[in-house]
Amino acid sequence: MAATDPSISVLLPIRNGAVYLSECIDSLKAQTFDDFEVLAVDDGSTDRTPQILAQWASEDRRVVVTSQAPMGITAALEAGRLRARGRYLARMDSDDIAEATRFEDQLSLLEDRPELSGCGAHVRYFPREAVRDGGLRYEAWLNGITTPADVEREIFVECPLAHPTFFFRSSAVSAVGGYSLCGWPEDYDLLLRLWRSGQRFGVADQVLLHWREREDRASRQQDEYSPEAFRRCKVHYLLCTLASGRNGLVVWGAGPLGKSFAREVQRQGGEVRAFVDLDGRKIGQTIHGATVVPPSSINEYRDGYCVAAVGQVGARAEIRDALEGAGWLEIRDFIAVA
Repeated sequence: MAATDPSISVLLPIRNGAVYLSECIDSLKAQTFDDFEVLAVDDGSTDRTPQILAQWASEDRRVVVTSQAPMGITAALEAGRLRARGRYLARMDSDDIAEATRFEDQLSLLEDRPELSGCGAHVRYFPREAVRDGGLRYEAWLNGITTPADVEREIFVECPLAHPTFFFRSSAVSAVGGYSLCGWPEDYDLLLRLWRSGQRFGVADQVLLHWREREDRASRQQDEYSPEAFRRCKVHYLLCTLASGRNGLVVWGAGPLGKSFAREVQRQGGEVRAFVDLDGRKIGQTIHGATVVPPSSINEYRDGYCVAAVGQVGARAEIRDALEGAGWLEIRDFIAVA
């Protein structure tokens, strides 16, 4: 990086974001740490987005605007990343609002923790009247993740860092090839590739981003953000990392979640050796070619890898306790999935 390069490059992909863009811009203008550039990539907007971006760039030399035909968020993110000059990459969505200290706090965390390749931050959905129970549960789950150990142990439940809060070392992202179009969520894929390469992540333990809830969010509209796409992503990375070299998988949980996960494992060429379940009515049944066994039989599969495939947080904690009590070590021998 040249001496005059900014510390942070903000990746701001946008398509037809005129309605909320001014609020996003105001929150970036208000940042207490101001040594950053904004790489705004207009992905084929047909509203007033180009005019708003052009006006912003004319007023602020830190803003660089590029335009492309509508190619999607992954292409827009890569278009911005390849132009980035900062040591750090920060994500921002055009309809969200950053707290004024967001960049300062996340930069400080990584400057103090050189062993970390990136971090996220806690979030708050808004407007609150639009947030459903599922959103509130997800917000609470995200905001319960506070340490690098938490990130790792939750990494196959869902993406443990909210994408709009990503704040990563540019060199780490470059080393794994940046964002990739792969048929499942681009943020989760990037995080899992970084993790697979040995990178670790922290979390700024305060709300630094207000995450807009809206019915037309891409995560509600596009196939690559469907539950099935998330599952394909999880299974792909699980089989090539933690479960690699183990004698098949044991799925703890013979309910809908466990069955769906097992089907995807088999579809991707993995072996499911057994299901573990507490329900006595299921014991002895065969599901997808694997026998359902009680928890007392878990150590018969000690050479396999276990996934705790239950949706309820309380049940997940009970399974963790049971496996650890049987001598299984989380991450090394088992992981929670959802």
